[in-house]
Amino acid sequence: MPITKPESLDLNPQPDDITLRQVQSITDEWIRTIGVRYFSELTNLAQLTEEVGELARLVSRTYGEQSFKESDKHRDLGEEMADVLWVLVCLANQTGTDLSLEFQKRLEKKTLRDKDRHLNNPKLQG
Repeated sequence: MPITKPESLDLNPQPDDITLRQVQSITDEWIRTIGVRYFSELTNLAQLTEEVGELARLVSRTYGEQSFKESDKHRDLGEEMADVLWVLVCLANQTGTDLSLEFQKRLEKKTLRDKDRHLNNPKLQG
């Protein structure tokens, strides 16, 4: 399913106004106009793995017991998360996945499955 492009696409929307569908459309427009074309799905999967690894390294050094390497001291957690999101959105666009729809479906499934499970889990109590 190709992502449909609105008549006029704002490549600089306000962060609090952006939807997942807009993220997918903006990414697609950027790839086609500035990035020239998408990398292959396999290349993007490798990129996603790399970006998740960079995020994991930063989280483990920020919140875990590992100390920072000099090269990691100035990394930004939000920037690393945005890198993961970027590549994930590219993969979604390439595979015709509507992330808004899939997120809603996943939320409904998790709600039905977990609505009582988490409330009754003693490990999650106070």
